[in-house]
Amino acid sequence: MDVTPRGSAVDGAHAASISLDRIGKRYPDGTEAVGELTLDVAAGEMVVLIGPSGCGKSTVLRMVNRLVEPTGGRILLDGEDVTRVDPVQLRRRIGYVIQNVGLFPHQTISANVATVPQLLGWPRDRRRRRVTELLELVGLDPTQFGARYPHELSGGQRQRVGVARALAADPVVLLMDEPFSAVDPIVRTRLQEEFLRLQAEVRKTIVLVTHDLDEAVRLGDRIAVLSEGGRLEQFDTPAAVLGAPATPFVREFVGADRGIRRLAVTPVTRDTVEPVSAATTAASLPTVPLGASAYDALGVLLTSAADRVVVTDHNHPVGVLTRARLLDWATPATDGTAHRVAQEESRSGDKRSSQQIHDGHRSR
Repeated sequence: MDVTPRGSAVDGAHAASISLDRIGKRYPDGTEAVGELTLDVAAGEMVVLIGPSGCGKSTVLRMVNRLVEPTGGRILLDGEDVTRVDPVQLRRRIGYVIQNVGLFPHQTISANVATVPQLLGWPRDRRRRRVTELLELVGLDPTQFGARYPHELSGGQRQRVGVARALAADPVVLLMDEPFSAVDPIVRTRLQEEFLRLQAEVRKTIVLVTHDLDEAVRLGDRIAVLSEGGRLEQFDTPAAVLGAPATPFVREFVGADRGIRRLAVTPVTRDTVEPVSAATTAASLPTVPLGASAYDALGVLLTSAADRVVVTDHNHPVGVLTRARLLDWATPATDGTAHRVAQEESRSGDKRSSQQIHDGHRSR
């Protein structure tokens, strides 16, 4: 399977691959948090770990930077076994973002962002330039926010600072443990959109933990669904997880409305539209741009009296999508056709540019 992250080429100087080779965690009392888990994350890829409470997803994340020591297996960062590396030095190469941000309350925003560069002994001018660059990158004016303290910021602003701090030393990997769950739904959606934009620019290797399936579908290049004991039930693209659940556990976890969710990761492409006629172009029909999601197209139709939507490329009609076809896509496939449908959607999704993905998420 081609796991090159959707959207752009990988910059190998700023991202590292991660290989989990039968890693496990068993506590002294015999509790097995994670069994033997094997998982490979490509450089520059964003992988989302999801599963019910107690499935070990946060434990897996913390084993990567050795906040939790594995009791079995190997973790390779660009081929190097992290269990043989000094853990302090390792963590300085890995960004870490947690749910409650973890900013130092007695330090200014600028000082918080500069924490790791200062530990690494960067000169003051270099630290100052990096802080300015990162605050601008996450959408915070350095002149307005740099001298403030965490309690003077909103929850969403503090979360942005947390991301900036995690990126400060240009880590090769970014670990995120439910980073957006502590903010309200409107702010959460906005932060997710901004994070997609940010990832399109920095192209880091990211492993993100969430309990929110919609967030996993929106953000992940691939999704790893875990059950109790860190058992890997499925590891695939969002379209494949929703369109072809690999096990009864995954089918139950993604729910009966997985068809509607699948529309959000199914792009409208030239391969999926029907031919457009002169009569169609002359009619007053709603339109959606090429590259929009099928979810967007269905939303346009449901708010109009039309039975089809015209797909345009730079305002030129290239095809149509009918209401019936969109509703058919939203219907969970039978076991006999699910794999084929998911593969088609996944292949179509791989053709999207990062800008199309970003625009499609924004339009939701």
